[in-house]
Amino acid sequence: MFIISLTYIVPLEEVDQHMAAHVRFLKKYHRRNIFVASGRKVPGEGGIILAVAASQEEIEKIISEDPFHKLRLAEFEITRFSTSLYHQDLKDLVKGKPMQ
Repeated sequence: MFIISLTYIVPLEEVDQHMAAHVRFLKKYHRRNIFVASGRKVPGEGGIILAVAASQEEIEKIISEDPFHKLRLAEFEITRFSTSLYHQDLKDLVKGKPMQ
């Protein structure tokens, strides 16, 4: 499992101009059960994505598709962690199985 932390490096007005494209990117990977949760940091200086993938390389490849990455609107930090406790509803997702 991975935590992807985005930190905006341009004014929020510029980020907001590309938000619709970013949300389409997020929805694509939510539908594929790779992104588990995503949202803006509070306060809104960036965002967080919780993701499940086989490797950091896979995450990096996915991130390269994000308009925020392509347009250099944000810096991305990837943290890999091993899940030891999780909500029962996430059992299949954490173990790499498609959710029903």
